[in-house]
Amino acid sequence: MAEQGLRNTTIKGVGWSFTDSILSQGITFLVGIVLARLLSPEEYGLLGILMIFILVSETIVNSGLSSALIRKQDATETDFNTVFVTNLILSIVMYAALFVCAPFISQFFEKPQLTILLRVMGIIVIINALSLVPITKLTRLVDFKTIAICSFVAAVVSGIVGISMAYMGYGVWSLVGQQMSRQLTYTLALWIANRWLPKIQFSTASFTELWGFGWKLLVSSLINTTWNEIYKVVIGKCYSPATLGQYTQAHFYADIFSRNMTNVIQRVSYPVLSKMQNEKSRMREAYRQVIKVTMLVTFVFMFGLAGCAKNFIYVLIGEQWLPCVGYLQILCFSMALYPLHAINLNMLQVQGRSDLFLKLEIIKKCFGVIPLLLGIFIDIYWMLAGSVVVGWISYFLNAYYSGTYLQYDIWAQIKDISPTMFLSLAMAVVVYGIGLIPLTPYTLLPIQIAVGAIIVISTCEIAKLDEYLQLKKIVSDLVLKRK
Repeated sequence: MAEQGLRNTTIKGVGWSFTDSILSQGITFLVGIVLARLLSPEEYGLLGILMIFILVSETIVNSGLSSALIRKQDATETDFNTVFVTNLILSIVMYAALFVCAPFISQFFEKPQLTILLRVMGIIVIINALSLVPITKLTRLVDFKTIAICSFVAAVVSGIVGISMAYMGYGVWSLVGQQMSRQLTYTLALWIANRWLPKIQFSTASFTELWGFGWKLLVSSLINTTWNEIYKVVIGKCYSPATLGQYTQAHFYADIFSRNMTNVIQRVSYPVLSKMQNEKSRMREAYRQVIKVTMLVTFVFMFGLAGCAKNFIYVLIGEQWLPCVGYLQILCFSMALYPLHAINLNMLQVQGRSDLFLKLEIIKKCFGVIPLLLGIFIDIYWMLAGSVVVGWISYFLNAYYSGTYLQYDIWAQIKDISPTMFLSLAMAVVVYGIGLIPLTPYTLLPIQIAVGAIIVISTCEIAKLDEYLQLKKIVSDLVLKRK
């Protein structure tokens, strides 16, 4: 009975988390299409520079305490209040740092307008801090229905704000307005939905316990986030804001089909697997199924996107963005592995091995220096290609340690994901070949998508691929539960 209850909770969580991504990211995707046609690559490049410092600041504010709270099975109100106060204080400190450093950042990138832009947009760090504990409480309950609703409302409101400002000629400020209104609306909606009022309460004992687990995740996340954003620093400094804008747009579309899919699985699997942390055999089988199903969806979307990238970009956001096609194709192959990284690292958190999590991040970043040097001294394409190679090296490191604990090693994982990987690659080759036919992009793109879908679905049906059948079962269960 407990097993069935956990299964039902997981299916429900996956369903609403997936709904959250479809609705909120779908709205963001559509809004992004409109904004990309109204704004220039240079303006997106300025936003990309701003987000470097916003994301690093938000990582510090989170400080790994949210993950520690989710993992702690007997968390108290004192724990929640302590984390809330900690997050709020850190956010104020980080905003003050951004405010003071804004002129120096502006001077480094040789863009005077960055000073006022960063000082205004930096407020989002404080707004985000107010949302962390409410999200954590809902995640612990696997209540992704509420999160989905709040996220959808925020996406709609911010979309209206961003498009309206762009039509009125506010340029890059429309992107700032979109980002800030989204986080503000999301935070307000979470507070209303949670009906939770924090107390100004700080417990040294609670902080010490949570910090003992969380600080390693903080350092790991800080290293990872900073490293990811360094690519933008190199492009913004060594090339131009226009090139950074093209890269940012390519990264946005690759993210939709990779990182967001991973976030769906991660948000649900972490609290659910945490409940099994003392039952290794159950955890291993659940972990295996998560990897197989996730990679089926990820490989199909990422390799398929690489195959139709040129027509995809032309049809959605116009000819001015065609320089980002090459970036997008390479990023698709690089980020196709992201779910494997994240799921394996997720297992280390479930096991409480935040120390190993940190060590792995440091080792991987030593390898990551190579692509950055290629970008600085040779070319941006060499940098992106190098990141694909480093991605595979990183995967082997992540999988080695998490797999050893569960007796599910690297080669067992590769054996499990190989069928979907080769199927997806074959589909992508066919889709790319169709794109060479001398027809208009508006005609070719629907044909590419339809043919790709037919190849994947028919092959999976004929081969009775286990992960495909699992996915069908999940979708079927979700549909039945909605009725």
